[in-house]
Amino acid sequence: MEFFRIHRTIPFMRHALVLNIISFVTFALAVFFLLHRGLHLSVEFTGGTVLNVGYQQSADVGKVRDIIGKLGYPDVQVQNFGTSRDVQIRLPVQKGMSSAQQGAQVMEALKAADPAVELRGNEFVGPQVGDELTTNGLKALGMVVVGIMIYLAFRFEWKFALATVLANLHDVVIILGFFAFFQWEFSLAVLAAVLAVLGYSVNESVVIFDRIRENFRRYRKMTTIEIIDNAITSTISRTIITHGCTQLVVLSMFFFGGPTLHYFALALTIGICFGIYSSAFVAAAIAMWLGVKREDLVKGPVKRDGDPDDPNAGAVV
Repeated sequence: MEFFRIHRTIPFMRHALVLNIISFVTFALAVFFLLHRGLHLSVEFTGGTVLNVGYQQSADVGKVRDIIGKLGYPDVQVQNFGTSRDVQIRLPVQKGMSSAQQGAQVMEALKAADPAVELRGNEFVGPQVGDELTTNGLKALGMVVVGIMIYLAFRFEWKFALATVLANLHDVVIILGFFAFFQWEFSLAVLAAVLAVLGYSVNESVVIFDRIRENFRRYRKMTTIEIIDNAITSTISRTIITHGCTQLVVLSMFFFGGPTLHYFALALTIGICFGIYSSAFVAAAIAMWLGVKREDLVKGPVKRDGDPDDPNAGAVV
């Protein structure tokens, strides 16, 4: 399905060097902020106090968050747990205060607003749990990258696999760089968003690379640069439809999902935008510079432009 069709191929690769210099600078800045500032990790990674409280009526999560925020916890995580009357509160570690003292301080403030509130659980998440989550998260990220490379190596060939992995790592590092620069809270939900972006980005790369392979089979007289430009141009309509619809859903979570989904949606928004950019310009350009050619992708006889036996010859889909 296409809303529109561009009949003239746009010379994207003509500007590949400039666009990738911009990407490299952005990537370098992201790495700098990650090393200089680091990520503002949530309670799941750093350890802290987890409180489960219950209300007689449906709890106002926003009001609970405001009450606790006034106690000096600006990054507190408050969300419904189980039912609308049960609330889970995650407090970061405070110097000079034990888990029991934190729980007592919070419950005192909550009871001042609603005497019927009850404490149903008080747990301390130790740093070793956070270390384990960090290790498992890095393992998951590494397994995704390796899986993507193996899949693309079998579906296409190693030049496309390497180009896609580099482009995907570019997306991940830039997302992390944004969170490091602005010191947004990095939680398990954000980690899930980063892993989702990896899959989302590789899907866009596969669509473009698949069209490049089709073009190599279809257009024998075109150069590699013309083949890549035509592939990107011919998939623009599909990109706008799929990514536009996805972005509408993500933005609805961002604006209406509340604080719980705020950073999750924000990470997805950044990832979708840079995922489109990296698939079209970074991955395709790297494949071009690695010297991808017709012989790498086309096995067997190749039909020429305008071949009467090829129903799609000369067409731009």
